[in-house]
Amino acid sequence: MNLAFLGIGLMGRPMACHLLIAGFNLTLWNRTRRKADALTSLGATVADSPAEAIADADIIITMLENGPVVDQVLFGTPQPCFKRGSTVIDMSSIPPELARQHAERLQQMGVNYLDAPVSGGTVGAEQASLSIMAGGDKTVFMACQPIFTTLGKATYIGPTGSGQLAKCANQAIVGITIGAVSEALLLAAEGGADPAAVREALLGGFAGSRILELHGQRMLDREFNPGATSRVQLKDLRTILDTAQNEQLTLPLVEQTYQQYQKLVDNGLEEVDHSGLLLQLEADNGDRRLNDKTTQSPYSKDKPANL
Repeated sequence: MNLAFLGIGLMGRPMACHLLIAGFNLTLWNRTRRKADALTSLGATVADSPAEAIADADIIITMLENGPVVDQVLFGTPQPCFKRGSTVIDMSSIPPELARQHAERLQQMGVNYLDAPVSGGTVGAEQASLSIMAGGDKTVFMACQPIFTTLGKATYIGPTGSGQLAKCANQAIVGITIGAVSEALLLAAEGGADPAAVREALLGGFAGSRILELHGQRMLDREFNPGATSRVQLKDLRTILDTAQNEQLTLPLVEQTYQQYQKLVDNGLEEVDHSGLLLQLEADNGDRRLNDKTTQSPYSKDKPANL
């Protein structure tokens, strides 16, 4: 079985590594070629274009930043020539409606399609413990289990687009909860409590969560190098709001969280980890800083950002 893997970024690189180590025959493509070249030592072949990578592939995995990029890679110029009977597994996070459009276009070419976005961040990708949410034909999903089990645990959600709907639900919970953890820790610190002790106590109670565990610690340590960037979180929240509008739903908590991430990105911090939403909260509160009241916020005009 020949696999093409398109997108060797923060998530794609460890995912491709696991597939190579498991013995899959991979042809890689990435816009910045050197990132793909770094995996040739594991047996990967590197293509000069998406069309070249796809030409002989039985399975095509895309792990790209957004819907327009996926659209360009799969259907751009030159138009890739897919094997009839091959399968595209789009593991990117894109709008559900766009996933349905891609499935329809590929079906006309005799190509199967699964929308299979992931959750777990770079830690999950590195540990091969990703949660994979798949939409599409269940028979195709079952046939792809050897790939999914190499990367984590896959759950069949339903027809095409369902995987992306599950990812929307995931990102709504993640974004809102990061905001809640930011506010809770800053409130505790400003009131005179030790925010690290507060986090430890909360982990043992009903408020305990993966977000509090991992991102709460990031906030305390001020370690905002991205596992997932604020820019991507903002994109996902926009997708959620657009999808909700299509369904005539109002999601006020998502809307408020979106506005906070928009301000963070507008202030030039689009590449910080999405747990860096704390930085916007600090700025909104007069540059008060969690765990260090004497140190200026990254937004202070007389000092560059020091994350």
